Amino acid sequence: MTKEATHRPAIEGKETTIPLLPCVSPDETLTFYRALGFETTYEMTKPYLYLALRFRGFELHFGKGPKGLDPKEENSGGCLVLVDAVEPYHRTFTEALRAKYGKVLARGRPRITRFRPGQSRFSLIDPSGNNIIFIQRGEPDLEYGGSKALSGLAKALDNARILRDFKNDDKAAARVLDVALAKYGAEAQVEDRVRAMAARIELSIALNDAASGQALHEQLQALPLSEEERDRLSEELKAAERLEQWLSRAAATRQA
Repeated sequence: MTKEATHRPAIEGKETTIPLLPCVSPDETLTFYRALGFETTYEMTKPYLYLALRFRGFELHFGKGPKGLDPKEENSGGCLVLVDAVEPYHRTFTEALRAKYGKVLARGRPRITRFRPGQSRFSLIDPSGNNIIFIQRGEPDLEYGGSKALSGLAKALDNARILRDFKNDDKAAARVLDVALAKYGAEAQVEDRVRAMAARIELSIALNDAASGQALHEQLQALPLSEEERDRLSEELKAAERLEQWLSRAAATRQA
């Protein structure tokens, strides 16, 4: 051991990291995060912009974004928030958004991404295009392209899940399912076919694609399923109900 190493002071205590994210609209940023339940611990807009927000045990800080930053690209900045169980956070945030806006902000910007049972992450996309990703500790490793243990439509389903839930790329997930349903749908097991069609219907709603959703709904309804299969796939078949509700709301909005 060198003399320098011998006299090097020991590091004690614990560290805390706080992300400093770009902000293009202080008012919109504060409104969104306060609606979610964040506490404002510091707020200054002059002579320069600095915001500090806290939720339970973590903080987000914001400063002026660089010139030319385009929030629509949604790659402004971001951070990972590791939690023991991710579902309670999503439920807390969606309930808070409903209380503030009368609905969950699931499209556009700001928004919260969708959450399904068993999912291990979700994102908050804020008004400046920052992505705050809540991740459950111990999340399994991903196999991009779909699990190598699967094949055909089942593998495409796994790939679409990764694109949808981990990459927030609904368009790519929809393309994967469209190709797989055309290639493997006729020969696939009925469970995989129903799951793929249900997932594609959900993506039609997210992408505001009524035509594709309606066509898939008709195909799903036409499948010859036994009562046992309907019971086993009841959660997937609810996608058809959600599509009908969405189409009804969309029609009412157009008529208003």
